[in-house]
Parts: sequence; structure tokens; C-alpha cells
Amino acid sequence: MTTRPTLVLGATGKTGRRIVPRLRLRGVPVRAASRTAAVPFDWYDPTGWEAALADVEAVYVVAPTTPGPVGTFVDRAETAGVRRLVLLSGRSADDWAGSGFGDDMRDAEDAVRASSSEWTVLRPTNFFQNFSEEAHLAPLLAGDLALPAGTLTDPMVDIDDLADVATRVLTEPGQHGGRTYELTGPRPLTYREAVDIIARATDRAITYSEVSPEHYTASLVGQGVDEDVARAVTAMYTLIERGVLAATTNGVREVLGRAPRTFEDYVAREAAAGTWRR
Repeated sequence: MTTRPTLVLGATGKTGRRIVPRLRLRGVPVRAASRTAAVPFDWYDPTGWEAALADVEAVYVVAPTTPGPVGTFVDRAETAGVRRLVLLSGRSADDWAGSGFGDDMRDAEDAVRASSSEWTVLRPTNFFQNFSEEAHLAPLLAGDLALPAGTLTDPMVDIDDLADVATRVLTEPGQHGGRTYELTGPRPLTYREAVDIIARATDRAITYSEVSPEHYTASLVGQGVDEDVARAVTAMYTLIERGVLAATTNGVREVLGRAPRTFEDYVAREAAAGTWRR
């Protein structure tokens, strides 16, 4: 095993903070980087990139929210002698064109694929943990989740499965080069079904409401979200309503040799922890 470190960008974020301890438990030296970590990294301040990349073996890349910087970063990584790049992208990114969503991730994919380093792209769909850690938590605690997701389904995936996949890919040189893994859970769910499962597990009266894309964008802006970001998030739900993300894949099993975790298992864990307790 190499003694050169693996650089994890976004190490304090929702995926990075799960990948870092997994790598360490495998005995992999880790350089955990973010704007607030001990190793500073800012996509919009390249002056810190050289130090972050020094003597690095592999990099877990979480793209910034605007296109452009990843191409320059990949060039710097090649110059620094980085051998492998693992990029977090999004499910079915090839089908997003014209949607208003995901320009940042498609730009990052192009940059990584053009690299002379060994590269792998991970494309998970929406995470179970959106219901417990960020966007959906406050509405669920208030008793109603309102989204413009329609009645079509999303085979959401456990973020811990993504972390397991990323860890495996980062630590298995030569086995995943040039691969794009589409990662989903074991079955598709509507958001109404997902909310009903949480309501039953917590014995709470929680409802799901369907709203228009315009209403949802306005509600996000009203919560202080930047308008461009709000429109991009809404566009993602429009993709769900179009059915672009509806099918399941074998990506998790292909990498890990096991089935992905179920939504019910996730809900049972979070309910036991009191996540949705008011």
C-alpha cells in the first residue's frame, strides 16, 4: 500500500466527513481539506492548491457550484504527480442538458475525463440523508414536506453506500480507471412514499404536499437561498418529474459486492436516534 496520502476535498462536508474515517480505518494516510479543515482548500483561491496536492497519491473531488475551476485543478494535480482522481457527480448527468441543473458537475466530469491520471466518476442519485441532515429536515419537523417532485420515483441511495463505494475506488488502483458508476438504492420511491415511511416509523402526523416549481423556488429564496441556487435545485426536481432518475442501477453491488441499503433501514436508524423528534 502506498504511503502517499489521499487528498479528500470537502472533508468536512456530507460525503467527505464519511470517507475520511473509512480511509483511515484502512490504514490510508489522509489529507483532509476544506475551507475550515486543518488543510485549507478553496476552489476560488488557487494559492493553497500546491500545498494541498504535494506528494498526493489520489484525490476525492467534490466540484464547486460553478463551472471552470476543476479543469485548472486537474492540470495542477497532474503536475503534482497525482495518480488517481475520483469525482463526485450526479445521477444520469448525460441526460441533464438544457435542464438548468448540473452545469458544474458536467464541467467537472469533462475536466476529469480529460486527465492523464486514472479517473473514476461516481454518480449517485439523491441521498436518503437529505431527509435528516439538510433540505428536508426542517419541513419534516414542522410536519409537512412540500416539493415539486411529481408522482414519479427516485431510487434514492444511502450516503453511507456512496462513502463505501468512494473508499473502495480510492484504495483499489487499477480496478476502476475510466469507469462511471451510477449509484442508486434498491428500489424507487415517490417522495410521498418516503414521507409516509418516516411518519409511520416515528408515529407522527407528517404529510407530503405537491407544489409548483415556481412556488418551491420562491419558498427557497424566502429562506435566504440564493436565487440562482434555488432555481438549480428546483430544476433537479423537474428532472425527477420527467422520470430521468427513475430507474435503479447495479452500481453499488458492482463495486461493493452487496446490495445497497434500504430506505427502511435508514429510517429505522434515524428514528431510533430521535432525528425527527420535535
